[in-house]
Amino acid sequence: MSKGAGGDKGSLLKGTLDLLVLRILASGPKHGYSISKRLGELSDEWLQVDEGSLYPCLYRMEVRGWVQSEMLLSENKRRARYYRLTLRGEEELQQQTENWRQFSSVVATVLKKG
Repeated sequence: MSKGAGGDKGSLLKGTLDLLVLRILASGPKHGYSISKRLGELSDEWLQVDEGSLYPCLYRMEVRGWVQSEMLLSENKRRARYYRLTLRGEEELQQQTENWRQFSSVVATVLKKG
C-alpha cells in the first residue's frame, strides 16, 4: 500500500480490506490481480493493495469459509486462482457492511461535534 499526501492510506485500509474484497467478489468470481485492479478503479486509484496484503487476506477468508477458490484460465489464457463468495461470505459481507455503516456514522458525528 502506498503513502499519499494525506497520510498513510495503508493503515486505513488494513481494517477494511476484508470488507472491500468481499464486496468486490459479490459481483462475481475474480483472480487476485483483477480484485486489486477493481479496488483501484472503484476508488479512483486512491486505494491500492499489494500482493503482500491481498493474498494473505484471501487465504484467511478461504480458511474462514467466506470464499472458495479454483484454478481456471484467465483472460490471457494463463492459469490463475479465481475466488468466489460463498453463502457464509455473503452473510459476512452483510454483517461487515452494517458494522461499517454504524461505525462511519459514529465517526462522522464525532467529527461534526468535535
